Amino acid sequence: MLKGKTFLGIDFGAGSLKVAEFDITEAGALCLKQFGVRPLGLEGSQESVREGALQRALQELLADRGFSAKMFSACAPGYHVFSKFVKLPPVDTSKVTQIIQYEAQQNVPFPLEEVVWDYQITGTAPGGELEVFLVAIKSEIVEGLFRLASAPGLRLQLVDVSPAALCNAFRYNYPDLDGCSMLLDIGAKTSNVLFFEKNKYSSRGINIGANSITQDFMAEVRIPFSKAEAFKIAEGFVSLGGAYEEPENPQQAQISKIARQVMTRLHIQVNQTIQFYRGQQGGSAPQRLFLAGGASIMPYTAQFFSEKLNLPEESVQYFNPLRNVQIDPAVNLEDLAKSAHSLGEVVGLGLRHLAQCPIELNLMPKTIRKRQELNQKKPYFVATLLSLVLALVAMGWFYDAKVVAAKRRAMAEIQAQAQPLQSLWDERLNPELQTASRLRQEADQVALWAGERLTWIEIMTELRSALLETEEAIAKERGVQTGIWIERMIPDIPGAEQSELTGLSSPVPRGPDTSGWSDDMKRRYGLLDAPVAPAEPGIEDPSAAAPASTNEIASVKLTCAAVSLKSVGPEIDVQIAHELERRLQSRTNLFLPEPMLGHDVKPPEENSITFSFDLTLKLQRPIKI
Repeated sequence: MLKGKTFLGIDFGAGSLKVAEFDITEAGALCLKQFGVRPLGLEGSQESVREGALQRALQELLADRGFSAKMFSACAPGYHVFSKFVKLPPVDTSKVTQIIQYEAQQNVPFPLEEVVWDYQITGTAPGGELEVFLVAIKSEIVEGLFRLASAPGLRLQLVDVSPAALCNAFRYNYPDLDGCSMLLDIGAKTSNVLFFEKNKYSSRGINIGANSITQDFMAEVRIPFSKAEAFKIAEGFVSLGGAYEEPENPQQAQISKIARQVMTRLHIQVNQTIQFYRGQQGGSAPQRLFLAGGASIMPYTAQFFSEKLNLPEESVQYFNPLRNVQIDPAVNLEDLAKSAHSLGEVVGLGLRHLAQCPIELNLMPKTIRKRQELNQKKPYFVATLLSLVLALVAMGWFYDAKVVAAKRRAMAEIQAQAQPLQSLWDERLNPELQTASRLRQEADQVALWAGERLTWIEIMTELRSALLETEEAIAKERGVQTGIWIERMIPDIPGAEQSELTGLSSPVPRGPDTSGWSDDMKRRYGLLDAPVAPAEPGIEDPSAAAPASTNEIASVKLTCAAVSLKSVGPEIDVQIAHELERRLQSRTNLFLPEPMLGHDVKPPEENSITFSFDLTLKLQRPIKI
């Protein structure tokens, strides 16, 4: 209880910003010192511009009303909040928190690490189940409220939600009602339905609000939102339908019909909520209805719900959140009467400072709490830092005056003794260390070469497997045998002359059936001895050791040849080349799965039964040479 100290309650609604300043009297009662309301218009329900509209409205209210309090509690709008009543089986009290956290993970429609959530056990069902009120809001929404309040120097103490604040305000002002009472709070974007019965409490949010009336009317008559909203407030009413005479003003008749349509949709949702409360939560039928929120004062709203809910007109009244709240003499009572129906949330926030409330939630993120605790400790940090600086200054003076001179003398003696050792280092030890470093680098290079040799073996093995698989695939699909071999293999070394690996015209014998092949055909596939083609001029022997280099081989260019099967089919030679390309692309452990064919397949020359094609294989890991 903050007796004698004022504090603010701020309701960041979708349609308006409401600020109230409270105090606690010597008798322990809540007292309203000052209040202010600012409409937000359409910007209040549009997330892209909402924060700017709230900031302007808050600055205007603080400047116009002269609020003196710096500590405040905030109420988040209903459409930003997820709330649900859940029932838990009877369990040991030590396991309640764990079970509720599991329920939160199952019910909250966002990852728990992105939200702030809280809960309160509201009672016990006849079957022994625990009735829990669970609420959650995205952390970024609360961070936005914190930023808004930080600019004018306010300090956020707690974050509540509209259903909980309304519940606390209703219980405080109407403590002795019998039977079931229903509170319908009609906001700009959403509406809240609350039930009160003995110690029982339940609520539900409905995504229908007074902005629907304004937007439908705006679309009908094609005028801006601000003008439509002003006309609704000044001339609008809820049509009673039936034989009632329409007003002479056609726009007034139009908006009254729209208002009735929206209220009818709202009534359908309210009626479903009543049925759920009675059937699933074991509640009774409402005996009375309290209306609240900005849209509730539209003329004939009370008569509309009295008729739809079959309640006597005297059982439908407006919620007075200031019924048991003292009013400071400085407050303008005429202005207060115009806004009292919409101050339920701020009164509920003010009651959190008075005593223990029926619903006590706090959706303040841990990050904001730690930030505020750090700000409170800043003066102590500054004092500690100043003391530390003074201590260091004193120690520095003593060090300069006493210690430095002694250390300088000791340093001169050490330098005189170290001079012969420095000469030994320069003449003998340093050259030996340099030699050792050079030898270590050479050993590392040799080790690298030895490792890369294994990579070449793996590449050659995979090339051989791909050739075999291609031959088998063509034989299986076309029913004829072919042969494929590598005529030339050139590693691609960026920034260096191309080196060619030749001598591959005699491939390792593979597995095709050679019965019926000519000697010339067998010799072509290396099944008979054949002379090895001499290396081309200027091409080094691939078996010779390459000089040490920082170059890398990023790709390998192949010139492949195969027995032409054009007599079987006109496109079969191209199919052979693409089949080999596909087989090599599947070796993703060695090659990048990119297009490899360099150009069109070369057709067989005259009097030749073979054709050739080029492939470029880009390596997954460049080979250092």
